[in-house]
Amino acid sequence: MNLIMRDTDYAVRALCYMARNPEQVASVTSLGARFAIPRQYLRRILQTLARHQILESSRGQGGGFKLRKDPSRILLSDLMGVFHGALDFTRCVFRSAVCPNQASCPLRKTVKRIEKNALLELRATTIASLVAGQPDDKTRRKTPEKRPAKARKEHSARRG
Repeated sequence: MNLIMRDTDYAVRALCYMARNPEQVASVTSLGARFAIPRQYLRRILQTLARHQILESSRGQGGGFKLRKDPSRILLSDLMGVFHGALDFTRCVFRSAVCPNQASCPLRKTVKRIEKNALLELRATTIASLVAGQPDDKTRRKTPEKRPAKARKEHSARRG
C-alpha cells in the first residue's frame, strides 16, 4: 500500500520549492528539470493545484506558477485529497467486491484507530512545516490516541 502517491509527492516537491522562493514565478520547465519530473506530467499536477486555488498561474514569457495560498495553510491531507480522494484504510476489498465481513471484521476497529491517527498526522503536516522540517502543532486538531496503560506495560516488559 502506498500512502503517498506520485502526484502528491511531485506536488509537495514543487510546493516546498515555491514556499522557499515565494517571490519567484516557477516555470514548469525549470521545476521539471530541478526534480527530474516529466514536463507534461508536472504541468498537469500544477494546473490541478491552480484549479484548487493553491497556486496561481501566469502565461507567456516569464510565466509559470507561484503560491496563492499561505504554505502554513496547505495541508498534506488536502493535497492527498486533491489527487486521490479521501484516505480510507478500512475500505476492504476482496476480488473487486466489497468485503462481506465488514460489520464483523475483527481488524476493522484497530484499522479505524490507525487511520484516525494517520489522519491527525497528515493534517498536522503543512508545506510550511515540511520546509521547516517539523510538523506544525497549530494545525493538529486533536492529540493522537495513547496506548492503554496495559498495552504500555506489556510493551515495556517485552523490551526489557
